[in-house]
Amino acid sequence: MTPSGFVLLDKIAGETSFKALFPLKRVFCTKRVGHAGTLDLRASGLIIAATGRATRLLPYIEAKDKCYTFRLHLGYETDTLEWDGEVVEQDARFDKLSDLGKSPEPAEGPSRISREDLECVLPQFIGDIDQVPPNYCAVKINGHRASDLANRGRDVELKPRRIHIESLKVVGEGLVTEGCTGKCFATFDLECNCSKGTYIRSLGRDLARALGTYGCVSMIRRHRIGNVTVDRAVRGDALTPEHLLPVDQVLDFPVVRLNDDQVKAIRLGNWVPWRTPVENLSTTPGSEKFVFTADKDGAVIGLGVYDPGRICPKFYLGQDE
Repeated sequence: MTPSGFVLLDKIAGETSFKALFPLKRVFCTKRVGHAGTLDLRASGLIIAATGRATRLLPYIEAKDKCYTFRLHLGYETDTLEWDGEVVEQDARFDKLSDLGKSPEPAEGPSRISREDLECVLPQFIGDIDQVPPNYCAVKINGHRASDLANRGRDVELKPRRIHIESLKVVGEGLVTEGCTGKCFATFDLECNCSKGTYIRSLGRDLARALGTYGCVSMIRRHRIGNVTVDRAVRGDALTPEHLLPVDQVLDFPVVRLNDDQVKAIRLGNWVPWRTPVENLSTTPGSEKFVFTADKDGAVIGLGVYDPGRICPKFYLGQDE
């Protein structure tokens, strides 16, 4: 049977999220792999991948909040909202550049946008906000990816989506990224903690517009998904079977240990009586209270839902007899 568990990958920039899974297929000799939360081609950082029956848990990973860092380039906007795309807007006020770190000489308007200017608009993006995804993205329109339509020259009109940004702060400024296709008059590095569905490229575009100019991004890196950080992750070329993690080391659902008869009942799809208090249950009103069910040795065999007085199986993760 295919080994079941999670693998924490550190994706390199320039590699698709799909290609990042190839080492899993090779190391674990299976095609049954998946991942939660696609990263852009040029983005790097944490991907949580799964093998075997653990792939059924990926939606619970994808729902977790995330932390990114990125570089914001002010002065121009591209079709992809990345620093090296085709320029579609250029701030004409800043058409004469000097070196980054010095004041450009614009035809009119402010000499530069300062860190203080950027920090003044950040509060507009904290909390629940509406965000329009980039035209080049995986969102589907009538069954077709928006990026595929854009590549074919079709008009793409995406609707705003509700997202949540927990925090957003400037962590650096003035650094250079090679290959900018437009005239950039300022750069800032930012850190963002946000919900599922947030597009960092769109956030960069919208921050620039709030400042009265155009913008795009580079150096997107994902540092965290839920409580899992990228410093625990491994590059694909260094992956070994020992990097496969039990599911309860990645998802923080409580673990309840069952006796042999209860394990058998869960495996057959039946609920079991449970009158022992369960700690660290989800407290979100209206949400299911998930638990991992484990055998007497602590090995997780399934995902269950706790109801007062019983545990009902959600799906089975253990080995078949």
